[in-house]
Amino acid sequence: MTHTPPEIAYGRGFISLSLPENARTTVIRKAELAKLPDNHAAIRNALENPVEAAPLSELAKNRKSACILICDITRPVPNKLFLRPMIETMLAAGIPQSEITVLVATGLHRPNLGEELDELLGDPWVLENVRVENHYARNEDDLVDLGSTPTRDVPVKLNKYLVNADLRIATGLVEPHFMAGWSGGRKVVAPGVAGHETIRTFHSARFMEDPLAVQCNLAGNPLHEEQLEIVRKLGEIYALNTVLDEDRDLVHVTFGEIIASHLAAVSYISEATRVDVGRKYSTVVTSSAGYPLDKTYYQTVKGMVTPMDILKPGGTLIIASECSEGFGSEEFRNAQARLADLGSERFLATLKAKTLADIDEWQTEMQLKPMRVGKVQLYTNGLDPEEKRITCVEVIDDLDQAIAQSIAQSGDMDVAIIPEGPYVIPVSGPNE
Repeated sequence: MTHTPPEIAYGRGFISLSLPENARTTVIRKAELAKLPDNHAAIRNALENPVEAAPLSELAKNRKSACILICDITRPVPNKLFLRPMIETMLAAGIPQSEITVLVATGLHRPNLGEELDELLGDPWVLENVRVENHYARNEDDLVDLGSTPTRDVPVKLNKYLVNADLRIATGLVEPHFMAGWSGGRKVVAPGVAGHETIRTFHSARFMEDPLAVQCNLAGNPLHEEQLEIVRKLGEIYALNTVLDEDRDLVHVTFGEIIASHLAAVSYISEATRVDVGRKYSTVVTSSAGYPLDKTYYQTVKGMVTPMDILKPGGTLIIASECSEGFGSEEFRNAQARLADLGSERFLATLKAKTLADIDEWQTEMQLKPMRVGKVQLYTNGLDPEEKRITCVEVIDDLDQAIAQSIAQSGDMDVAIIPEGPYVIPVSGPNE
């Protein structure tokens, strides 16, 4: 933490803040992580020295096919660093080029196509040499039914490219996730390449309102436990997990058995990400972490949820998000419109009556959580007037003015500033 007002991540750049002279600022960042001296060497080392698995060169021998899962464009995973070496290792082991598939784990997000797909892959060699497909959760012909999980009876349908592959590898980014505890590993499988019924069950109120389904928590987290049951039901699968610093540079990578390698990455990042600031604040200023996470209002909700623990009841949470692509899916837009029409209590009551959540309404349910604590204000230049209305938060035109007003209204001169939004988890301390 520092006491100098920083810049707030916004789109592909930053916004400089100018606070009142008498404001006392606390800037909350992740602990500084040592950069890797050689990213390519780190990837090679991870593939050759995996966690609870044989090296990839051994795993790939005598396999007839392979499927590599990658996250969609909303996650800044450094695919360009590892996809080609992984594929080249598979080819060298004898897997036919025509039988290697890179599958974009879109969940219920839109597909990544054209120039966006090129950006996502990061290396034209990949698209030129192997099949690259997007996952479509609503296309039943692309799914394989694996029954239901034994504990909570979650229906399990997964993409056929993954299920039918001889060698299965998930890749992703390990960062705090406001419901699954941590992203990466098993989460790239489900919801990443799961059918819509699986995803909508995860997003139903029985999971969403569970007090243990929160960021940075895996113990007793019902979503995490179901994800583990799904990967065990699937069978043999491995994962490559990356950790990035605030500059989006690779600082850690693990490869190996999907559960063990994910936990190894979580162990590395958890202490640096969770920052105990020892108190709560009447004014909290944060971001949606800039591009690509702040492309839509849908993703912006994550940045509203992560700092909740340090917001005083009745305080003001101010978030900056460019929303360069606008609002999000039509389903999310509809859910927000219902929230605007019904109000928070009636909207939540409709959710609790459902076994399957409507697509993307779960993000609206998450937005209710910070709204219960205090006032939420949004700074953006990417939404039209109707979209601003159905955010159901207060949209502001001037960040500095909003901060000054919050200070004046609360009489509390202390301001918490979180430049990188949901990539850092501030906590108020054990006694708050």
